[in-house]
Amino acid sequence: MDISVVVAAREDDRPPHEPLRVAALADRLGYGELWVGEGPTWDAFVLTTAIGPATERIAMTAGPVPVHVRDPATIARGASSAAALTGRSVGVALGTSSTRVVEGVHGRSRARAATTLAESAEAVRMLIRSERAAPDGEVVPGSGFRRRLAPPGGQLTVAAFGDRAIAAAAQHADRMLLDLVSPEQVGLLRAKLDAASAQVGRTPPRLAAWLPTAVDPAPESITQIMRSIVGYLTVRGYSDMFTTAGFGEAVEMAGAGAAPEELLTALPPQAASEVGLVGDTATVRARLEVYAAAGLDEVAIVPATSGDPGGERTLAALAPRP
Repeated sequence: MDISVVVAAREDDRPPHEPLRVAALADRLGYGELWVGEGPTWDAFVLTTAIGPATERIAMTAGPVPVHVRDPATIARGASSAAALTGRSVGVALGTSSTRVVEGVHGRSRARAATTLAESAEAVRMLIRSERAAPDGEVVPGSGFRRRLAPPGGQLTVAAFGDRAIAAAAQHADRMLLDLVSPEQVGLLRAKLDAASAQVGRTPPRLAAWLPTAVDPAPESITQIMRSIVGYLTVRGYSDMFTTAGFGEAVEMAGAGAAPEELLTALPPQAASEVGLVGDTATVRARLEVYAAAGLDEVAIVPATSGDPGGERTLAALAPRP
C-alpha cells in the first residue's frame, strides 16, 4: 500500500506557513506524493506553487477543490499553472466540500452537489489530459484560445462518500478519496466503488484515504486529532460510525448544538484511533495493514504537528524504506 502525505488538510490554530515545513520534510524523507489541501486559509494552487521551490522532486495533488466554487476551466488552468511553474507533475482532487464552506465562506449555493461533482469531474478530466485535449489545441472547444501550457500531468481524484459521488468517481476518476474513515467503512465503500465501476465497465479507480496520524504522540497531538474529528460528529454516515463505536453521547450532543470545547471533552480519546493511525510505530504499521486488508490502495497521512513540529517524528517513522 502506498503512503502519501497531506498538508493544509483542515483549519486549526497551527501557524499558516507550517505546510511548507511539512512538505519539505516529506520530500526529504522520500515520500512520493503530497496532497495540498484547500480551505479558507490557503488556495491550493498557490500553495502548490510555493511548495515547488521548497522541495526537489515530490509530485503534488491540489485539493480537494470545491466544485461549486471553481469552474472546470479555472481548475484545469490552476493545475497547469502550478505544474509549469514548479516543473513538477500536479494532479487535481475535486470534492463538494460542505455547506459551511461553500455557502458560509464563499456565498455560493451548494445545490445539486452530486450532479455538479460529476459534471465537473467529466470536464476537468478532459481538460487536464493531453490525449483528450480540445481540437486544434484550444483551451476549451470553441473558445478560440489556444492551450499554451502543457497538461499538468497528474491524476484526477474525486472525493466521495455518498452513492452518487461514488458513481462519479467510478465514471471519471483515476482515484477516489475518503476522509476520516474506519476500516469497516473502507470495506463498505470499496464494495460500492467496485460495483459502480463494473456498472460503467471501468477498472475501479484506486482508493485512498486521508487519515490523521501521530506516531508516539504527545498529548497535544491527540488533542489536535480530536479537534479535527469533532467537526464530523453531525455529518451523515460519520455520526452513525461514531455511534456504533460507542461514542453516541458526543454525537447526540453535537446534534443538539453543543460547542466544540464541550464535544472535545465528551469524546473519548479512543475516537482518534477509530478513524486514524495513533500509537507507536509497530501499532501504526499494524493498523495500516488493517486498512489495506479492508481495501485501501493508499493512505494519505495527515501528520499531527502539535507536539511534533512539522510532523517530523511521524513522517520519519513511516517514511518509505530503502
